[in-house]
Amino acid sequence: MATKRQTEKPVERTPYASCSYDSPYGAITLAAGNDGLKGLWFDGQRYFGGTLDAPMEARANEHLRAACNWLDEYFAGGKPDIERLALAPIGSEFRLVVWQLLREIPFGEVRTYGDLAEEAAKRMGKAKGSARAIGGAVGHNPISIIVPCHRVIGAGGNLTGFGGGIARKLALLEHEGVDCSSFWVATSSSRKARRA
Repeated sequence: MATKRQTEKPVERTPYASCSYDSPYGAITLAAGNDGLKGLWFDGQRYFGGTLDAPMEARANEHLRAACNWLDEYFAGGKPDIERLALAPIGSEFRLVVWQLLREIPFGEVRTYGDLAEEAAKRMGKAKGSARAIGGAVGHNPISIIVPCHRVIGAGGNLTGFGGGIARKLALLEHEGVDCSSFWVATSSSRKARRA
């Protein structure tokens, strides 16, 4: 006799629209639903498509067009407004708070994980926050560049954590005119071994 689990049909979700974008720093894949942009990842980056609850298929979508236009302006040296895009990332309440904080970091500026932990704690009515928990949420940001996780650095200027790679993080910060001369990257043999 078949169990209920064996007889239930899996829920089939409508695939998200997706497209490719050629950036100066590598190929990008974008995904969107009817409610907005769901993801933007450098091809091959950590957690690629990890927050999506349905597959992707290549097809047109108004939110993809808007995001590609935003990227065109950004890579041409402009400072496009995030607010003109409908963003609809999928995540927990905590992650959504953190991703909102990322959206509030101005073009050409950086914040530390500790700064974000303090602000997230305030917004969530907690006494204190955890920079480590912030790091997890920032690392799982599904909308790179537009939700600027590359603008978050470790304490003392450590260029840590970016799903698209530290070289891209540095390139994006330099593209925005950030003075990166005091930033550094930890190596396996030393915690503060080489300057960026």
